[in-house]
Amino acid sequence: MRQPDFQSGLLPAVVQDAHTHAVLMVGYMNEEAYRSTLETGWVTFYSRKRQALWVKGETSGHRLKLVGIYLDCDGDALLVQALPQGPTCHQGTYSCFSDTGEYAGSFLGHLWRIIDQRARKGEEGSYTVRLVRQGLPSLTQKVGEEAVETVVAALAQSPERVEEEMADLLYHLWVLLWLVGSSPEKVENILRMRHERSSRV
Repeated sequence: MRQPDFQSGLLPAVVQDAHTHAVLMVGYMNEEAYRSTLETGWVTFYSRKRQALWVKGETSGHRLKLVGIYLDCDGDALLVQALPQGPTCHQGTYSCFSDTGEYAGSFLGHLWRIIDQRARKGEEGSYTVRLVRQGLPSLTQKVGEEAVETVVAALAQSPERVEEEMADLLYHLWVLLWLVGSSPEKVENILRMRHERSSRV
């Protein structure tokens, strides 16, 4: 695996949400910040203003949990995939590139995070919480109903209806994944491995 070359100075580090693929912020790393990030699992930058290392969110608690770091083709920039533990921007927004209340990137990633938060907190009045409390038999029945409704809409050749029913189906599948203790990443990994196997055949 290639290693970044810090001899020329600081390298720009583009931080991306590993769930939604939205760009969260841009910082800079020197070799010490890079190694600290890998060792601790929390994204660490070099502050040009303070001339020192700083762990993103060390004051606010809105840290960035490392998923992976990737080097660009020229070796002079880093892509950091992470899971934000709260708003990334100091202004309180999800991303330094988004407005208040904006869900940048793939909403499916945001949906998974919303389901997880609501299910864990047990928010009263939440449809997600109600599904979870009703248990697996009830939820699997609901998933089956949504699947049938999606098929019926497809047979009726109504793209708009298919889109609506597919949205319902995906939501309930996400809740099912949460309830059985899995995640979209694990499903995605299976799809990736299957593709890689078929590509080698």
